Amino acid sequence: MVGTVLKNISEIRRYFHRNEDPIYFISATNFNLLGLDEWVKNFKYICYIDCYGGKHPNVFCPSEQPHAEFQSIEDINNYLLQHKEVIDFIKRRGGKPKFVFLMFDEETERLSKELGAEVWFPKAKLRTSMDNKIETVRIGNKAGVPSVPNVLAEVKSYDDLKKTCEKAGIGHDLVLQSAFGDSGHTTFFIKSEADFRRHEHEIVGEGEIKIMKRIDCRGSAIEACATSQGTIVGPLMTELVGFKELTPYRGGWCGNEILSTAFPQKVRNQARDLTFKFGEQLRKEGYRGYFELDFLIDKKTGDLWLGELNPRITGASSMTNHAAFAHADAPLFLFHLLEFSRKKFNLDVDELNARWADPDNIDSWSQMVIKHTEDSVDICTASPETGIYKMLEDGRVVFDRFDYHRRAVESENEAFFLRILGPGDYRYEGADIGILVTRGRSMTKGFSLNERAKKWIHGIKQGVEGKPLPTASAGPELAEPAFKIL
Repeated sequence: MVGTVLKNISEIRRYFHRNEDPIYFISATNFNLLGLDEWVKNFKYICYIDCYGGKHPNVFCPSEQPHAEFQSIEDINNYLLQHKEVIDFIKRRGGKPKFVFLMFDEETERLSKELGAEVWFPKAKLRTSMDNKIETVRIGNKAGVPSVPNVLAEVKSYDDLKKTCEKAGIGHDLVLQSAFGDSGHTTFFIKSEADFRRHEHEIVGEGEIKIMKRIDCRGSAIEACATSQGTIVGPLMTELVGFKELTPYRGGWCGNEILSTAFPQKVRNQARDLTFKFGEQLRKEGYRGYFELDFLIDKKTGDLWLGELNPRITGASSMTNHAAFAHADAPLFLFHLLEFSRKKFNLDVDELNARWADPDNIDSWSQMVIKHTEDSVDICTASPETGIYKMLEDGRVVFDRFDYHRRAVESENEAFFLRILGPGDYRYEGADIGILVTRGRSMTKGFSLNERAKKWIHGIKQGVEGKPLPTASAGPELAEPAFKIL
């Protein structure tokens, strides 16, 4: 093993190359930390959905056992931690296990402790408080990271909302967000009383609401890691939001792009600077490790506003951890593991951040999360399997070969598809079909889906087939709104 204190990237990489501790990413799928097993010895995935048909050497999926209807990712993880095959798998591999999750709660922590495992994330209680959109605004204000002009208040009625906004001077064209929610499920665009009536039951009685002035903006995302040596910041990514070809949710996240010129240099620099400040404030609040910020960029003024904080890995993590800079140095999540490993390290964070800001270290990729967008329910009978697909000259999309490395994509006429929806699953509005990863952009310079992306989406959806529900069945008892699993 290397010396007492790790002094540079090379030693950090070697440290994990020789890691003996069993580390597990436990989640519905392994998408968020795809490929990390190739950087960390003894890193395994324990997943509910087998996206690879049993072909991935480091993914373990137990057999299906009776369980209550899942309402969240936390429910899935808690089910997995109580599954006998999972418990046997962990005990058989021995050592003192370390767990990382996309989402977890106090029950997950209790179950982890029963298995003698450490959870390598800040406590669920702290993460939940940070994840509160109201609290995010307050942390941002302390860090000097401004949010869109807003007011935080309970809403009792439409008239009450109008009075609150007039007093705050933010007008009546509004975006409201409750404390928790994702992918547009709890974001409401309110311009009239009719708009308010449509969502009243989701706003009134929900406690403090974030009430923002509506701006015409671009969505963006940036990931970072708060370490003892300072906050390490990844590149600013575009966000795909609300495209009807991908998601039924207006304002819902449906993918990202990473490219060196995603936004003007000034905006990219400002986003990196504000993310560093936010990370340093998180450290003062007691949080450490991986996090993601959404920034809203005003189309007219170029002003940058804090959107929200995700104190965890996210659906964009796969983009950050596979970019060219990550291969040149190390994936950002490796620094998260290092932070929790208790291994001492010295790192010139300023130097690393400067290198990761260099456009030469950022290559161009896109990912699209494809959901079932029709208001229908049936049972999937066929769906495209995980692997590399080709787009033919006539626009048809065909399966070329199995692979679980997205880097196996050789050109913009190829794409990596990760299957989420499999035969036998219910296909309902909002159900994830899978994730498509391509080289190059999926949007135009004007941030609309480009024609190539539309052909890819159509080609993948063409491969999904379903059959009607049995007439005796009342249909699946789906959570409303259905939760995302990425």
